[in-house]
Amino acid sequence: MSTTRRLTLVWAVLLALTFGSFLVGVEQGADSAGAAAFVIIGIALLKVRLIGVHFMDLRVAPTALRMLFEGYVLAVFVALAVLDLVITP
Repeated sequence: MSTTRRLTLVWAVLLALTFGSFLVGVEQGADSAGAAAFVIIGIALLKVRLIGVHFMDLRVAPTALRMLFEGYVLAVFVALAVLDLVITP
């Protein structure tokens, strides 16, 4: 797949994820706020990963740098998910 085609496809996925997180945020009720926040956090960090890997070319970076980035994204997701579980009653 050509670089232009790949980046265009990733861009389209990012747009769809943005719209999806908007819908989750708008449609959530008071009783499902914790679950909605969890989903929105997951979508946001998936978008961070897609941008890092495809637009910042971490997919061809040295393995150590890519693993550091992947670990960072995972650590932030876990930290925010735990905070969401602790804060949301």
